Amino acid sequence: MSPFSKSLIILSGRRIVAACVRHHSSLTTELIENMDKKATWDRFYTENSSFEWFFGFEAVRDFIMPLLQTKSHPDALLHVLDLGCGTSALGPCIYRHSPLPVRVTCADISPVAVRLMQEHVQAKAVQPHSLSSQLEFVELDCTQLHKHYCSGSVDLIVDKGTTDALLRSKEGKRRAGVVLRQCLKVLRSSGSLLQFSDEDPDARLLWLETEAQERGVMGADVGVQEVGELRGVCYYCYHVTPRHVG
Repeated sequence: MSPFSKSLIILSGRRIVAACVRHHSSLTTELIENMDKKATWDRFYTENSSFEWFFGFEAVRDFIMPLLQTKSHPDALLHVLDLGCGTSALGPCIYRHSPLPVRVTCADISPVAVRLMQEHVQAKAVQPHSLSSQLEFVELDCTQLHKHYCSGSVDLIVDKGTTDALLRSKEGKRRAGVVLRQCLKVLRSSGSLLQFSDEDPDARLLWLETEAQERGVMGADVGVQEVGELRGVCYYCYHVTPRHVG
């Protein structure tokens, strides 16, 4: 099935546009106002057991896989974190296709999403390209990364719509900045954060460069590439790498 063929909700500007709507209007309203809340996503995934935000793995494969070509340490697995994974197949696809051994962690604040992902992978009997690769699903608040990962321990963080959801919720802007800075701290010096978003570069690049700053501690180098257009919405890949100072 095409990654674009499933019904999806497109985050566009500060609105949520429902495509192929089959959900209750109350759920749409709840999403708009509370995308930074765990209860919102528990309810959403209870009503939507299989859902791919934005697009699937094949649409962004060429952005992800080139970053998994070199080991940070000869004996270590490359650690990939799918941040706010929901029920996306992105993490399992990285696990399936990475030629180098990887440890893929699919993390979400919703235990409902985590359970659904575990059941899906078990049912599909997903197998890795490298027999040494590992795949795990964890319930995790993305503002609390420092409680789960040491500084400089992750090679790649993939964020497909998670930061968008925080930025567009009523109380999520501050938390989005916290998430960005924590991502940069847990990344290795050679690591990368990929944010997939529909936000215009004029706005997102400035936000990333500003929020990544921590006086005397860190900054970030930021680049952007266009992913493509879907249903009249243009999507981008923001590539962020940590730059420690002092």
